[in-house]
Amino acid sequence: MDLELKNITKKYSKKTALSDVSLNLKNGVYALLGPNGAGKTTLINIITGLLMPTSGTVLFNGTAIGKNMQEYISKIGYLPQYPQFYKNFRADEFLRYMAVMKGIEKKRIDSLVNELIEKVNLTNDSHRYIGQYSGGMRQRLGIAQALLNNPEILILDEPTAGLDPKERIRFRNLISQLSENRIVILATHIVSDVESIAKEVILLKNGEVLQIETPMNLISQMEGKVHLVQCIPEKLEEYMNSFCISNASVCNDRYLLRIVSDNPPTVDAEITIPNLEDAYLYYFGELI
Repeated sequence: MDLELKNITKKYSKKTALSDVSLNLKNGVYALLGPNGAGKTTLINIITGLLMPTSGTVLFNGTAIGKNMQEYISKIGYLPQYPQFYKNFRADEFLRYMAVMKGIEKKRIDSLVNELIEKVNLTNDSHRYIGQYSGGMRQRLGIAQALLNNPEILILDEPTAGLDPKERIRFRNLISQLSENRIVILATHIVSDVESIAKEVILLKNGEVLQIETPMNLISQMEGKVHLVQCIPEKLEEYMNSFCISNASVCNDRYLLRIVSDNPPTVDAEITIPNLEDAYLYYFGELI
């Protein structure tokens, strides 16, 4: 699989949502990270064919998607950030309905639906009405519908929203398996969800790509830039206003602050091992 974006620009009147974005994606998981307003949703909408760029080209396996948009769309599985369901449908009914809408052969539908329900751990709840589902259960159902057509490109927008820690681990394992033979684009605000599974991380800010790197390389760039500092309670607000702090924990009668900075923030600061959240904070100046 090969998905290529060449010099994609999208403008709305006087606002530029994307500026000269070029990507070349092959099989594997790609994490799309950026603050609100970075252009993530616009980029996803262009990749899915829902939105046309002002300029630039999207190619799939070397062919511009506009030459046969219907065929291209049939190869995409998409989970939006806020999936909508028919609350008076049961989960298995909903998936059968969606399978028909996607043109899947009738003789394959029952076995496919059962397989996907098991894959997203909804077997014991598949006959309940969706209106009775928790947020996490609905999210898992949304992932199942995105997989119905066995997509070559799988796009997941905030897929772990509402999932408990155990479900998030199960989800990461599932995505790792699925990415062996497809392109997976994962937009999320939970940075820890992608640190162990992403082939590359795409950092997007103000419509521009800042970095396209492996998680390991991004983390290695942070070596020597993450510091541990002890702080008395009276100084906490001053430190919060002066430094990029990725974590603050109570240690005896003091706070232990994790500070991201090019230079040591204090004379007694200790360098510590960085992670992907530190890299996010370094590039964007805020935690999502």
